[in-house]
Amino acid sequence: MNIHQIRNATLVIEYGGKKFLIDPFLADKGTYPAFPGSAREEYNPLFDLPVSIDYLIDVDAVIVTHLHLDHWDDVAKEVLPKDIKLFTQNKEDAEEIKSAGFVNVEVLKDSTTFFEGIQLIKTKGEHGRGKTRELMGNVIGLVFKNEKEKTLYLAGDTVWCTPVQEAIETHNPEVVILNAGDNKFFELGSLIMGKEDVYEVHKAIPSAKIIASHMEAVNHWGLSRKELRKYAVEKGFSSQLLIPEDGECNDFLIKK
Repeated sequence: MNIHQIRNATLVIEYGGKKFLIDPFLADKGTYPAFPGSAREEYNPLFDLPVSIDYLIDVDAVIVTHLHLDHWDDVAKEVLPKDIKLFTQNKEDAEEIKSAGFVNVEVLKDSTTFFEGIQLIKTKGEHGRGKTRELMGNVIGLVFKNEKEKTLYLAGDTVWCTPVQEAIETHNPEVVILNAGDNKFFELGSLIMGKEDVYEVHKAIPSAKIIASHMEAVNHWGLSRKELRKYAVEKGFSSQLLIPEDGECNDFLIKK
């Protein structure tokens, strides 16, 4: 297993001999206006991609957890091959993606979707709490399973909640990827996990390696890598937490 942090929630995951591009947000630095009602006014994304577009499109499949701009942007629609295998959460998202010209789009099943010997198990999440969750809409996570790999849980854009706890209890993942930048709007609160949420995940499965993604890349981020790293030391779980910089890879090569 190899997990390559690209930028924001965009990842390249090598798993079971296949390569997946997750939530492609591919525009150049400063392409899009700032998300309103948040702490900063800079245009998004805040940093350039650390790798080439050619590297990102050389994959076996793309997974789009939901269609918010910072997970599926105009550049992704332009540069990805229109016949690339593309997985999405529901029929509504699939139809919108097809309207951009993509012809090989599959909705992930509610149970298990099989792709080239890999199980892709859709999980639920909550993109904020209360009213925020309703406004942000549906999101998913995914569990990856393969007989030669550790179990990987990609939680997606969610806060700590019952569905995340249930996914952990059901699948007992050995590696967990969390969108952990505590992105927020002033009037809505947190949209994804903050440091306390990450700690709850650790307490739920202390043996798992946790990778913190979706950090410091768009103007509404609320938690820095430095602050999360300091908090993990204070709470005693820093040895289980990886906080990669953009462009950094983490290898998990020990087989089951």
